[in-house]
Amino acid sequence: MTAHSGGRASRSGAASGGTQGLDFRSRHEGLVFARMRTSQDRFADAITAFAGTMGFVYVHAFWFAVWIALNLRLFGSAAVFDPYPFGLLTMIVSLEAIFLSTFVMVSQNRQAARENVRADLDFETNVRAEVWAVHIGKALGLNPQEIELHVQEIIQQSRSAMEPGSGVPPVAPDTL
Repeated sequence: MTAHSGGRASRSGAASGGTQGLDFRSRHEGLVFARMRTSQDRFADAITAFAGTMGFVYVHAFWFAVWIALNLRLFGSAAVFDPYPFGLLTMIVSLEAIFLSTFVMVSQNRQAARENVRADLDFETNVRAEVWAVHIGKALGLNPQEIELHVQEIIQQSRSAMEPGSGVPPVAPDTL
């Protein structure tokens, strides 16, 4: 399988002594997430993207100005189709607000799903890096327990240094 297919590499190549069946490439969340998008998702994203622009504001300002001008008899009484207090305009704007808020919520839900995909891929990458680091450390003859204790000390010092007013200095690079 390729890294972009979203599938997992099998261990069959490693079990037989070879690595030809393994895929060592990282997957990009954008590619994984793009495969999850449906045409409805793209439609909702497009509407939400346009609704968040100044072009959207300008179109509506023009539309409201023309609507009000027509219905205040500025172009004659024959052009009036929604007299003051503009009940039809009010209903259309209310319906538009309902649909726009729905599209925004759909897009927000998709963004949350995208963040979940990103977090899963980050976790997968971190696990991969940790396993490789342990194997490399063992090959170099390093003691994993001793290194883990050192890592925990550095993490604790970093957390303490981030607390306001702690007076603990940040971790010096030479202590790593």
